[in-house]
Amino acid sequence: MGCKEPAETAFRVSTDASSRAGLVALGDGVVTGNEAGTVVRLDRTGRVIWRVALGREVATRPALAGDSLIVGTVAGDLVRLGLADGKERWRLSGEPPVLTPPVVDEAGTWVYLVAPDGAVRAHAVETGKVRWRSPAPPRAREAVPDTPRGLPAPVLAEGLLLVARGEAGLAALSVEDGTPAWRYDARDVVGMEPWRDTVYVGTRSGRVIALGVKDGKPLWEQSPTASLTGPPSLALGTLWVGAQQADSPLLVGLAPADGKEVARLPLPDPLVTEVASIREDMLLVPTRGREGRLVALRQPGWERVFSLRTDTPLRTPPVVMGDQVFVLGLDGRVLSWRLRPPEP
Repeated sequence: MGCKEPAETAFRVSTDASSRAGLVALGDGVVTGNEAGTVVRLDRTGRVIWRVALGREVATRPALAGDSLIVGTVAGDLVRLGLADGKERWRLSGEPPVLTPPVVDEAGTWVYLVAPDGAVRAHAVETGKVRWRSPAPPRAREAVPDTPRGLPAPVLAEGLLLVARGEAGLAALSVEDGTPAWRYDARDVVGMEPWRDTVYVGTRSGRVIALGVKDGKPLWEQSPTASLTGPPSLALGTLWVGAQQADSPLLVGLAPADGKEVARLPLPDPLVTEVASIREDMLLVPTRGREGRLVALRQPGWERVFSLRTDTPLRTPPVVMGDQVFVLGLDGRVLSWRLRPPEP
């Protein structure tokens, strides 16, 4: 007896160079960058809308700012591109390498950058002018942390910019002028996830910590395994982390309210990024192995529904638009599938 495949390929498009940058979700497609310094915008069919060469590697995800994109390079260039046509609106040079994703405020007015040494600066989106700078903390590492993507992405919440600064811990800065609001001793942070008035912090040493955004006070802390391989992410009412137990990669689910473990699932390869949800009951888990599996799990039992093989490591989060899924492979290919309608 034959049965339908759960997903059909929508497209596979190469950006012509390896990429760790991740995908920016747009209403009608995605944008990414690659190691050759190219920024590419694709529509939902995989058609290239525009392609721009910046000259140096784009190592991290651009930031969407209204009708434009803010893109950084490893050479320290910061560039604003028009979203519609990719045309350059301004460019700053001579800044630190952009290895951490920039973040833009909700109004699209200010963009915040974290340097490899933990220094932070705010630029006006419209002009690129610097609003304020916060120097690197005394205990910041001189070298880039042990990841080619630099420090974790900062988080904007409650008028504060939350920044993980390596050995210097976690700091909350005022978005207005960079004044420190609080600090918490969480070192080697692999990522943060904000939700309401709480931020969830994961560390490489296996700690998952819930902090109050406004004051940095700990709400709970758990250590589900000896090490975490990926940042925390919220999906389908659960806080998920990629973890490692001995030589076994795991997906661990925690209750956001108190951190109690609610799921522990084996994975074919490590999860090093965030998960995503689709159809209100299905979890998408990208894995880093050479086969590049995108694993779909369905609640309430989290049984495996299907596993899509990409033959390239998946190191950045999937993008979901309705029943269509987009992933970026380490080899620079953007791959997309459409989930078939569920059988009656």
